[in-house]
Amino acid sequence: MRKIALEEHFMAPQFIPYFKSTSANISPDLFDKALGALADFGERRLAAMDASEVSHAILSLAGPGVQIERDTATAVRLAREANDFLAEQVRRNPARYGGFAHLALQDPAEAATELTRCVRDLGFVGAMVNGQTNGIYLDDSRYFGLWERAQELNAPIYIHPGNPVDKPAMYEDHPELWGPVWSWGVETANHALRLVFSGLFDRFPKATLILGHMGEALPFQLWRLDSRWEISNRGDKRLALAPSEYFKRNVTVTTSGVCSVEPLLCALSALGSDRVLFSVDYPFERSDIAAAFIETAPIPDDVRRLVCHGNAEILFHLQR
Repeated sequence: MRKIALEEHFMAPQFIPYFKSTSANISPDLFDKALGALADFGERRLAAMDASEVSHAILSLAGPGVQIERDTATAVRLAREANDFLAEQVRRNPARYGGFAHLALQDPAEAATELTRCVRDLGFVGAMVNGQTNGIYLDDSRYFGLWERAQELNAPIYIHPGNPVDKPAMYEDHPELWGPVWSWGVETANHALRLVFSGLFDRFPKATLILGHMGEALPFQLWRLDSRWEISNRGDKRLALAPSEYFKRNVTVTTSGVCSVEPLLCALSALGSDRVLFSVDYPFERSDIAAAFIETAPIPDDVRRLVCHGNAEILFHLQR
């Protein structure tokens, strides 16, 4: 079945030093092997897509990118360079590639301006944000202008995992938990919950948040989020809806990096068949495994079509 994938990564040469900052997250023997696949936009990437019937891939810079840059002017300049680099690759093969904007969130106003340029001038479909930026999360009021612009542009914001600004004691002596095994999911889920409980989606009701990895386990917890919100120490926080309703209205999840039936069925049941989209997480996951999983998952074929390509076509206004 034809597929659209939207957590598919690339690398440009000037961003390799930022990428290397994540080396502690995975085995040293494997880290450098991803660079060749990330840098390729031709035969290698397209062969993996063709073998898995991925007709279109929305590409994004492998994190953390400029979000860990301390100099704001440098971050702004390099974010534009990343987007121009990707736009050139998309221009060369627009049938197969699309793009997510890379944003210098150190300057929220500039990030909103760059998102506008990327969507209106470069043809990108949204933005990918690699977690917090120097300790600041997207629920901060400084980002209201960015969310307003994203809502106006109908441009989803995809929160991709990244390291937190500090390393909690709970990971001490357990480096295996630091990164994709556990800490990234915890950090990203917490980021999403900050957005929901801050009332951001009351302020911007048409904004769309995308979470990878089957929703970072949050679909499994929706009932409990509603129940415990009622007794939480929430101070003056108020929400117009139950927390779970924001997930069903404002959040879309992808299958990236999770090729397991149980979380797929949970996400479909909790959020609805229109809010789950296929992804691979290339090249950090294998396209053939992701494709075989979604092709054989025990779901109705009409739901499979929505997950594989139909929902992405609607969300990103892609030609069918």
